[in-house]
Amino acid sequence: MKIAGLKIFKNKVIKNIKGDILKFVSTRDIFFNRFGEIYFSEIKKNKTKGWNFHKKNTCLLAVPLGEVKFSFIDGRKKSKTYYKKVTIKLSKKKYKIILIPPKIWFSFCSLTKISLVVNLIEKPHSDK
Repeated sequence: MKIAGLKIFKNKVIKNIKGDILKFVSTRDIFFNRFGEIYFSEIKKNKTKGWNFHKKNTCLLAVPLGEVKFSFIDGRKKSKTYYKKVTIKLSKKKYKIILIPPKIWFSFCSLTKISLVVNLIEKPHSDK
C-alpha cells in the first residue's frame, strides 16, 4: 500500500574511478520546492532513529552511504491513506530521493555497519 504524497525519485550516480558523484538536489528538480536547511544523520547498524514528524516541512531524504530501512505512517487524518504503513530501503546501489510531505511519521534503521541519511527540509527546523 502506498501513502498519498510520499514519492520516490531516481537520481544520478556518476561513476568515477576516484570515487562516484551522487547527485542530491538541484533547483531544476521537479521535487525541489525551496531550501530551509540540510542535515546529515549518521546511524549505526541495527539502531533506529525516529519517530520524526514535521508539521509544516516537506523532507527530501537520500542515503549516500550504507543501507537504510525507512518506515512511514500517514498521520494526516483527512488523507485517503490515513494510518497506512510503508517501508522503503535505500542505499547507494538503490540511490533515490524520498519526498515526505508534512505530517507523515517516519523512522529509519541502518542495515549496515554505518549509514548516512541526508535530509533537506524547506524551512529551518523549529522546536515548535
